[in-house]
Amino acid sequence: MMWSCVILFILTLVLDPQGIRPGSFFSPSNLSLFIFGASGAIPVFEAGRWWTVLSAGWLHGGILHNFFNMMALRQLAPAAGEMYGASRMIIIYTVATVFGFTFSSVAGLFRLPLAGAGFTVGASAGIFGLLGALLYYGKRSGSTMVSDQAKGW
Repeated sequence: MMWSCVILFILTLVLDPQGIRPGSFFSPSNLSLFIFGASGAIPVFEAGRWWTVLSAGWLHGGILHNFFNMMALRQLAPAAGEMYGASRMIIIYTVATVFGFTFSSVAGLFRLPLAGAGFTVGASAGIFGLLGALLYYGKRSGSTMVSDQAKGW
């Protein structure tokens, strides 16, 4: 998952090198992100690109954005993979991503404050899905160790 995000980030930079904003820590252009599948009210509702709720969780808006999301994924993915298995972990990440970007896109359509966006990318929805899955696992299994670790994250 991490390598996919890193490779896609590099490809978004390579697609439109003139669009990299100076002083922005290597932020890809909106055009590049749109082509690769950024989500939000504009791509989903204005451009009819409903599938972007699946793809936006693998894209990032800058090198720091990518770095911090990958560090969080590096913390959570091994634990989630151990508790649920690698395949289910990817399914949890993907389902959480779809729900997060669907909510963000709808909120952006209705211009809800602090909730939606015209364009949006990132792994946060999937990361919080993994965190929620670990909290649920700790509660379901009665494992205070898993619960406490997840609450610490």
